[in-house]
Order: sequence, then C-alpha cells, then structure tokens
Amino acid sequence: METLNYEIIINAPIEDVWDLLWSEKTYPQWTQFFTEGSKMKSDWEVGGKTYFLNANDEGMVSTIRSLRKPYEVVFSHLGTVKDGIEDTESREVVEWSGAEEKYFLRNIDANTTELRAIVHASPEMQEMIDRGFNEGFALIKKIAEV
Repeated sequence: METLNYEIIINAPIEDVWDLLWSEKTYPQWTQFFTEGSKMKSDWEVGGKTYFLNANDEGMVSTIRSLRKPYEVVFSHLGTVKDGIEDTESREVVEWSGAEEKYFLRNIDANTTELRAIVHASPEMQEMIDRGFNEGFALIKKIAEV
C-alpha cells in the first residue's frame, strides 16, 4: 500500500468546507472524478457503517474510526459491496481491508481552511485516486469561494 497525500487551501470557513465534503448534494459533485454517480451513505457513527457507492450501488463498505466534526474523519475500508452483498472475507478484499482514508480540516483563520486527505491505496489505483482528489478538491475550492 502507498500513502498518498492531498492538500488544498480554501478561502471559506471550516464548517462550509466540511458541509461541501459530506452533504448529499455536493458529495456526488466532487467525487465524480473518482467515478460518475458517486454517493455516500453513512450513519456517521464511530464503528458504524459507511458505504461509498457508484450509480449501481456497488463499491466499498467502511467504518468510521475517528470523528471530530468539522476537523477530522477517518474511514477504515472493510470490503466491497456488489449486487447488494457485502464481501469482507475474500482473499482479494483481505489484501487491502483496513486501508484508511483520512480527512483533516484546519482553520488558518476564520475564513480560510486547509483541507487535507491521507489515503492508503495500491499502486495500481494511484492514478485514479490522484485524479479524484486533485480535481475533486479543486471543485470544492471553486464552489466554496463563489
């Protein structure tokens, strides 16, 4: 697994940036660069379930390891979802299960926020993940600074 880092400075209050990341309306906008039709369903509970899905309701099942709104959320990926079935035990899944996706937001001042993501990924996924975060974070910045 590789550890990938993404960071951007956004001229908006931290709460606004948090809301743009996770709201039902804007999450699909910035995550379109990973896969078209992206959506997230979460109970927002530490140890609960979070689903990162495509337009066909397939993708990853994860859990929240740490949550401090609006400063931090750490997801741990547990497995996949395909045809409505969660797979957390196959050999393919076990190889990357536990990989984390961490988001950190920091106030620079009242109207400026540093947004950072740290992601564990396999080398073959790096190009897709780079595009997703670089273009996605640029879109969040554009929306936030309007």
